Amino acid sequence: MTQELDVSSNVPVETSGASIVDLVEWVCRKYHITSLNRQIGACKTLFVESPFIDVAILGQFKAGKSSFINNLIGKTVLPVGVIPVTTVITRLRYGPNEKAIVKYFDDKTSEIELEEVEEYISELKNQANQKNVEVVDIELPALEPYSELRFVDTPGLGSVFRYNTELSEDWLPEVGCAIVTISSDRPLSENDLNLIRELMDYTPRVVLLLSKADLLSEEQQQQVVKFFKETPKKEFNKEFQILTYSTVKDTHLYKRFLDQLLLSLSTNRDAEFRGISHHKVSSLARMCVSYLDVALKTSMQNDADRQTLRDLILDEKVSSELIEGELNMIARENKNKTRTLIADYLDATQRAPLRQKLLSKLSAEMPTWKGNLWNLTRRYEVWLMETLTQEIDHISKAEYKHFFGSLKRAQSSIVRSVALFRNVLDNNVQKALGVTLNSPDWVIEVAEPSHPDVAFTKVFDFHFDLLWFLIPMVIFRGIFEKHFLKSIQRVADIHISRLAYQWEVRINKTIDDIKNQALDYVKSELSTIDALLSGVSGRTDEIRRLMGDLQEKVKTIGS
Repeated sequence: MTQELDVSSNVPVETSGASIVDLVEWVCRKYHITSLNRQIGACKTLFVESPFIDVAILGQFKAGKSSFINNLIGKTVLPVGVIPVTTVITRLRYGPNEKAIVKYFDDKTSEIELEEVEEYISELKNQANQKNVEVVDIELPALEPYSELRFVDTPGLGSVFRYNTELSEDWLPEVGCAIVTISSDRPLSENDLNLIRELMDYTPRVVLLLSKADLLSEEQQQQVVKFFKETPKKEFNKEFQILTYSTVKDTHLYKRFLDQLLLSLSTNRDAEFRGISHHKVSSLARMCVSYLDVALKTSMQNDADRQTLRDLILDEKVSSELIEGELNMIARENKNKTRTLIADYLDATQRAPLRQKLLSKLSAEMPTWKGNLWNLTRRYEVWLMETLTQEIDHISKAEYKHFFGSLKRAQSSIVRSVALFRNVLDNNVQKALGVTLNSPDWVIEVAEPSHPDVAFTKVFDFHFDLLWFLIPMVIFRGIFEKHFLKSIQRVADIHISRLAYQWEVRINKTIDDIKNQALDYVKSELSTIDALLSGVSGRTDEIRRLMGDLQEKVKTIGS
């Protein structure tokens, strides 16, 4: 438990990363700064265990992350393909024997053969992580040169979804070294820049790896490298190490990358870890100081001026009621479109093929059925239940990604709305107090909607089979077979509509979850700023001392 600090006395003489985190945690609790909880938790983890240095391979989907790791270890362990394939986070480290351990969300584990890894981490074999896998840890003798490192392969960031909490950007504060993989055949995107920006808060080691270099000539490679150097430098006023990489042909830059970066990280693990820890703690302290600066500037005003400042900063443009109304409108408008978008897609692509497939299968199956009308009817109902359930389930699993149109639009609009709120609030603070807030970005965590339990709804409603002993099948069998075939269209349509409804419910719930996350973030930020503006009367010396203590402690551990 964190010891309460007496701010009327000097901060303890001990100066370490852990003591700074303790001080930040205490300050945040005392001044109701809730925005830094995520960063505090990640930093505290650093000082309760001696972990590997996590080398995270990050980037948009299909940027070549898995191919890079396979090339690094000299064999194909991670699945690669023409579609986004990784659905579960995978960690690779040195071990004397090849081994793969699957950890599930219920804390159970199982050891599998290396050849089985794809069954658990690929989107094709484990759609939407139906196997409930939290993480797969792989040990390989080939990684002995990097025995102090753990390579982390992540699903691409181009998806709306995160399949478990460790995959979300909530995990980014734990990054030791970040390799941002960017395909050489596409421009640097805003998403790439946003990822780099956030990573800079958590690690001093951000490297840009341009994959698929074989698609470019030597001259084109030089042009692309120049572009990728200039763009981040303009954006962040910092130069990043940029390396080209190809699975098709080796490059001297790639070999130098391994020697200079990975081997250096591994052989100098303790020093590197201290540098990474210092960077994370310093970043956390800077964020805390920026919030305290708001409190300091406010505490120096008289009561009337403090109220004026509060009115200027928390104006109607950032009122929680206004933002809540806007977020509700975004959610409502997109939820109203969900059913139509799904139904239109299913009508255009699945309804007719399903009818045809069922008719074809039934036509082939019915001649094998024997017995009276009662037996014939029972066989039809059983066949229809099994076949239709199987076919609808297949459509659901194969086509579900086409159902997310309203969800993606809602997510995009909500993110823009929150970003606008953040910009307005930051600008208000800057104009009123001259303080630039160094606040963490909002992280959206979206759990992919679960697949519905597709079940057969009985729709066969004629009961002539109760009179089977009065009906000679030699004469009437053909009539009843035609009736069965004719009913297929209606049954297929009912279950296609039912599938659309089931997905509508799940998707709209997810839209509400995103909206509620956004609203919680907005209210938390407003609550933090309001507390800093309203509850600091007469605490100028205390706040100034805390800011000085944090800044001095960061300087001390950095020296």
